[in-house]
Amino acid sequence: MKTIYDIQQFLKKMGTIIYIGDRAADLELMEMEIRQIYESNLMDVKDYQMAILLLRQERQRVLEKK
Repeated sequence: MKTIYDIQQFLKKMGTIIYIGDRAADLELMEMEIRQIYESNLMDVKDYQMAILLLRQERQRVLEKK
């Protein structure tokens, strides 16, 4: 996973579509979903770490803009 879009596509493949309208909240919910998927052993450690890193970086950027 290299982008937020990749994470969204992964979540979509897992049956989860997240859209609230608030980008920061969307990113937070995506992080929760990724964590649950990882804890269910449905993704490997490398993908999990990269997804969490990307989500947190993007969330930080969004919050700085507000």
